[in-house]
Amino acid sequence: MSTLPSKSDILVWISEHPTLTAKRDIAKAFGIKGAARIDLKRMLKELEQDGHLEKRKKTYRDPDRLPPVSVLQVRAPSPDGDLYAKPLEWHGEGVEPVVLIIPRDSDPALGEGDRILARLQLVEGDDHHYEARLIRRIGSNPQKIIGIFRKASEGGRILPIDKGSDREWAVADDATGGAKDGELVEAEQSGPKGRMGLPRARIVMRLGDPTAPRAVSLIAIHQHGIPDDFPDDVVAEADSQKPAGLKGRKDLRDLPLITIDPWDARDHDDACFAEADDDPKNPGGYILWVAIADVAHYVRPGTALDHEARKRGNSSYFPDRVVPMLPDRLSGDLCSLHEGVPRACIAVRMVIDADGNKRGQTFVRGLMRSPASLNYEEVQEAINGTPNDKTAPLLEPVLKPLYAAYAALRAARERRQPLDLDLPERKIQLSDEGTVTSVNFTMRMDAHKLIEEFMVLANVAAAETLNAKKTPLLFRVHEEPPPEKLESLRDTVDAAGFTLAKGQVLKTAHLNKLLHDAAGSDESELINIATLRSMTQAYYSPKNFGHFGLALQSYAHFTSPIRRYSDLVVHRALITAHGWGDDGLRPEDIERLEATATHISDTERRSMVAERDTTDRYLAAYLSDRLGAEFDGRISGIAKFGVFVKLDETGADGLIPIRSLGNEYFHFDRDSATLMGADSGRVIGLGLRVKVKLVEAAPVTGGIGLELLQIEDEEMPRGHGGARPFRGRGRGKPGGPPRRKASAAQKKDAKTKRKVSRTRTTKR
Repeated sequence: MSTLPSKSDILVWISEHPTLTAKRDIAKAFGIKGAARIDLKRMLKELEQDGHLEKRKKTYRDPDRLPPVSVLQVRAPSPDGDLYAKPLEWHGEGVEPVVLIIPRDSDPALGEGDRILARLQLVEGDDHHYEARLIRRIGSNPQKIIGIFRKASEGGRILPIDKGSDREWAVADDATGGAKDGELVEAEQSGPKGRMGLPRARIVMRLGDPTAPRAVSLIAIHQHGIPDDFPDDVVAEADSQKPAGLKGRKDLRDLPLITIDPWDARDHDDACFAEADDDPKNPGGYILWVAIADVAHYVRPGTALDHEARKRGNSSYFPDRVVPMLPDRLSGDLCSLHEGVPRACIAVRMVIDADGNKRGQTFVRGLMRSPASLNYEEVQEAINGTPNDKTAPLLEPVLKPLYAAYAALRAARERRQPLDLDLPERKIQLSDEGTVTSVNFTMRMDAHKLIEEFMVLANVAAAETLNAKKTPLLFRVHEEPPPEKLESLRDTVDAAGFTLAKGQVLKTAHLNKLLHDAAGSDESELINIATLRSMTQAYYSPKNFGHFGLALQSYAHFTSPIRRYSDLVVHRALITAHGWGDDGLRPEDIERLEATATHISDTERRSMVAERDTTDRYLAAYLSDRLGAEFDGRISGIAKFGVFVKLDETGADGLIPIRSLGNEYFHFDRDSATLMGADSGRVIGLGLRVKVKLVEAAPVTGGIGLELLQIEDEEMPRGHGGARPFRGRGRGKPGGPPRRKASAAQKKDAKTKRKVSRTRTTKR
């Protein structure tokens, strides 16, 4: 070729030739030689920066497609006995593809946890995206199992506690580890799995009584591999630390920096103060201080404390305990900004104008002494006119200026239009014994929003300062929703009788208008949930791709170094940028920023899943004595195996198995997230109001089983066997209706009817 190909030509080539994606392969395909290779390199770099390609060593590929030869980890068999696998080389932003393993007669038996090298073929199917054929098994890590041990005459069995897992494990007599019948245990796979019989496991730890109230979070901690014991050398290093002095620091002890936290906060890592700016060039403006605990002073790069903090990535919070990133000597003492005691900090002084625009910032390494540690409720009550003994003397000099500065920032926020979701937060209240006494939805007060807005501004200041000083850092990245998720959101919005405009670059302001239009309607919760689900997950990266949800170009986490390693990295970057000492970022730390970002993004997701699982188990325990009770709720999820319902009273999510929906086969439409009855044409979709009966609540697994009674006040016919656990998917069973898929015309007609019906209902 005499001319360079277009970018679209390159993308088509890579898509059609996934094994020929090295730069030399692309150059050869298009006849590119000599100096033109430099232009090709530039085009590939631009495609990589735009997110169309991902560079892996010396080859390029579509990040939303798996390599033709890929490493997979085998999952547990499905109820049908099919084997699926997790793609370990998936780097896309969308939903992780489903990979079905197609075994040959000559293949060795594969089991959960096995790692294999497989050849993949992209397929179009309802259930999976790729089919995999084994090349070779490349070894496996022993799979961990958390479950209940049931003793037998020779050894026993383990009943896993994972929701959806009913496969037992056999334990030999010499592998029980002394476990007693009914105990919660941690075990690991022992030996290969055969084609017949139960897989074998060896008990490695006894975790005690699974019905004990405080075992709930312990189950999640062990199940997800969250480190909850500090090594001796880490504890010793923390215990040897001494409080920081004034040397090399700015004296901020006379500045009334107060902390405002939940009443049950276990640490205090941020403090704030505001005052009117007396600069005549900034009429109506404010000086806002945000001070953050100087964790970097105590956790120095390369130490045992640093290695352990990076390994954990973050603290994990459960209703009954915290698994901290740092030992208590630091998290609860030296790095906690307790009132009345000097504490090392890194503080930022920000100047804002009367309209809430930040005009500049200055960072200092200081020593502060907080005059008061307050909670949200007492601060809000003081502003509302009922101060207590602690807040009364602070009302005029400290609290009112804070709220005045917040009012200015709130005006700037309204102009910026960050995503404004209205999703109430659940608060599980426990007794002293650890049992659930109530489940409440917390109300967000201005005191909460004030601290949140101050912290966002400080995080922006950190990112902007380090950008200006060209110092490497970790950004908090939140990319815009991918097109396929936006289309799914539009389908939901259209069906609910609202609109989300097409043909323009999506901004948070467009989504906020949608949320505002839906506010107060029966569809408000549905629209909020659907909008949330359309978002990509935030992550850490040394590259700045902006923060879509906050509508910010540069954003970094700076305000919580006690509980997030990312913030500690940003603190070290500030130390390096300002030349404050030798405890900043080292060259080797900068070289591995990419790896650190990936690791702490993973540990953050691990904690989120563990915290969610714990909440599910507590809610199941809370509801377990109300079997047979009826609840109102709303359909919050649709899957091929059933319908998820969020209960109004507690916010708990329960499952209605598909077999209990009615005496007909329901076809699952992935694109529209609906189930449609093959005989009746009934369409079940997101957001519909339902009445359900609670038929199962299993505290050990967190599973909640429901029976559907009504949809939109219409009685539902009883299905086969109520809400018994769904064990199989046999086709053409005698006595049941034939399973047939809906035609494209039927699906389109049903979708249109649903849109019309829901629109009329909404606009009545």
